Parts: sequence; C-alpha cells; structure tokens
Amino acid sequence: MPLDLQHITRQTCKLAVETGGFLRQEIRKLRSSDIELKSFNNFVTYVDRESEAKIIEQLGKILPGSGFIAEESPGLSRAEYTWVIDPLDGTTNYIHGVPLYCVSIGLMQDSRIIAGVIYEVNLDECFYTWQDAPSYKNGEIITVSKTPEVAGSLFATGFPYHDYGRMEDYLDIFRHLMQHSRGIRRLGSAAADLAYVAAGRYDGFYEYGLSPWDVAAGVLLVINAGGRVTDFSGGEKYIFGKEIIATNNSIHDEFQNLFRLWKKESV
Repeated sequence: MPLDLQHITRQTCKLAVETGGFLRQEIRKLRSSDIELKSFNNFVTYVDRESEAKIIEQLGKILPGSGFIAEESPGLSRAEYTWVIDPLDGTTNYIHGVPLYCVSIGLMQDSRIIAGVIYEVNLDECFYTWQDAPSYKNGEIITVSKTPEVAGSLFATGFPYHDYGRMEDYLDIFRHLMQHSRGIRRLGSAAADLAYVAAGRYDGFYEYGLSPWDVAAGVLLVINAGGRVTDFSGGEKYIFGKEIIATNNSIHDEFQNLFRLWKKESV
C-alpha cells in the first residue's frame, strides 16, 4: 500500500512545531555549562540531544520500521524509508541568543527525498512539502522568485567551521557576488536558507561542507516550489556530497557557471 505522504507530512509538521516549543522553553534555562564542543566551532547542548530523541521516538510511531539519519545519533541505521533529522539547525545562533534556528525533518525513500518539513521557531513559520505536491508555508503555497539574472539577485551562504581547504576559491565567489549581485546574507542555518529560497525571499543559496540533515528537507521544498538544486558541478550529489546550489529556475545556469569557472581555474 502506498504511503499517505500528505498525512505523514502533516503529522511531521505537528511534531516539528511541538519540538520548537521545547526549544523556546529551554533557551531560558540554558547555561554555559550546558554547551559542549563536538569539534572546532561545532557545538551541541542537551537541548539538541533531547529534541532529537523525542523526534525519533515519535517518527517511529508515524512510520513504523523506518530508519534514521540524525545529527546527534550516529549509530542509527537506514531502511527503505529513512528520516533525516536536524533537531536544532542553528545551534550556534541558539546558544548566543540569536533568534533564528530551525527544526528540519526530511523523509527519504531509498536515496530520494519524498517529504520535507522545516519549522523556523522564532517566526513560527512551518515550511513543508511532499512528493508531487506544492511547497507550503503555514498553509499557503509558496514559490521561488522570478528574478531573471544574478545581477538582480539576493543570495545566502554559510561558512564551513573546519574544512578550510577551499576557502580562497570560495571567497572568490563571495567577492564576485558582492560586486555583481544585490548582496549576500549569512543566517547561520542552512535549513532556513533553503526554506527562504523556496519562499522567494532569497534568489539563491550555496554552501559546502554541509551534512545530509542540513539540506534534506530544504531540497524538496525548493524543487517543489519551482526551483533547481544541484551540486557545484551541476549534478545530483547534493544530499551526501557536501555541496549545494539552490536557486530559482531562471538564474541557475548563470550562477552555476561561476562554479564551473572556479573549478577550471583551480585545476
């Protein structure tokens, strides 16, 4: 029997919103001693871990027998249907009191994303979609922007916390966009960046060094909102390949050509 993806997505939205309530509640209690350093500039708190445990428990009830890829639980296994979870995307923002962070939950069938939910806690905005459906924000259909060229576009990006081997080339792209677009923003949450591309707030987003839980839900949001998603080479290795370009449909080729030139010059 095929899955009722609409029903599953709506249940997942409810769970994401409930998790967001827990994040809001706990931020008032968080102390500096609760913050752990997993690796350089990569933080975790009990809030991340408790949120993830609750999400996994409830998703297991929504879709029994499913597998999990989750940021704070590396020992979990995959299945035909696998949830890809970031319980708190934007932990650095969270621990510094910067009001932008998300709950991100994607569902994969084998290697294909079939549902995605991103809940931005502070603005109480729930972005969601499922296979062959529009993308929504709080019940309203959203679409990517119609900006026709890079020169008129607003971009988002993020900076890696540990993989600095490509930074010079990456900063060349940054420099070009500073001079030839409407600007670049850095929110500190890849999930929010992708949701905002889907909603037409940004025209494009790019980053490298990301993990599957950073992008899984947002990828389908952008695609179902009429956008395009590729890796830097124009391929489809954006979930596990640690690099992503997500844009509206009009500027993608022009924007991606910057990365082709970068790679050619790097050889």
